[in-house]
Parts: sequence; structure tokens; C-alpha cells
Amino acid sequence: MSALTKLAEAFLWPGTKLCQYFGVEPTEDMGLMRSFINTLIWLPLGITVIYYCVR
Repeated sequence: MSALTKLAEAFLWPGTKLCQYFGVEPTEDMGLMRSFINTLIWLPLGITVIYYCVR
């Protein structure tokens, strides 16, 4: 696997694990649930990091 593939899997990991927990295959719903979960996780984290780096 290339480094970019591993990086993509790392970013998608939280959504993939929660989809598996709920019994939904991440590709079944065209990735909508997985991307929603990833947005809820990575967006606040990213905003927090940017806030403290700029401050």
C-alpha cells in the first residue's frame, strides 16, 4: 500500500469503525454515514488545532 492510501485509511478509520458497530457496511450507503461521522470527529479537532496554532 502506498503512503497516501494508509493516510486515507487513517482519516476514514473512525467512521468505518462506527459503521461496523452499527452494522452498516461503509460502502452500502455510498459513504454518507461514514463521512458524516468523520466530519463530526475531524472538524472540531482541526478547528481546535488551527485555533491554538494561530493564537
